[in-house]
Amino acid sequence: MGVTNTVLLWVLGVLALTGGVLVFTLNSMARVAFSLLGCLVCVGGVVTVLGLPYLGVVIVLMMVMEMVIMAVFMIAYMMNPAGLMPMSMVHNTRGALVISGAVLAALVAGIFLVPWPGRTGARPKDSTFQLGMSLMADQMLTMVTLGFVLLATMVGATVLATRRGRYDRFGDELDRRPAEDPAGGGVGR
Repeated sequence: MGVTNTVLLWVLGVLALTGGVLVFTLNSMARVAFSLLGCLVCVGGVVTVLGLPYLGVVIVLMMVMEMVIMAVFMIAYMMNPAGLMPMSMVHNTRGALVISGAVLAALVAGIFLVPWPGRTGARPKDSTFQLGMSLMADQMLTMVTLGFVLLATMVGATVLATRRGRYDRFGDELDRRPAEDPAGGGVGR
């Protein structure tokens, strides 16, 4: 790993840690959601820097969509205005600190005390392909086909659910001006 990647790894790691700490120190759900989003985007960046770009991009895309949806629903459905009222994200502060400190100490001890195996082979040329084969193995064709079938099903369901098409308001010959909505209440009335 080069100097640039090492510096990037440290910067992304510190930013991810900062975002994680902000999740527990900010006092509104909306701010916490976007802090968690920043933390998880940095984690995706760390995974990308470590040589798994496909997995890093998937993490970023999944977390962006998840956190944006979460923020929208919080703003729409929370009792306080837009999820911005002060609140605490931490409950049982002393117990949480004891448990999280013990878990952190165990994880750090595990990093240094476990006899890590050495690399036995050469690094693969395409880590994305290797990850895909590890996850899907013989089912790759099935999953690709299933993805296209699900996409076609969603598009077909949307088309069938709509009673009228894009140009129905212009008439059969597309010459109705001004356009009139066939469902009633046309623009020209």
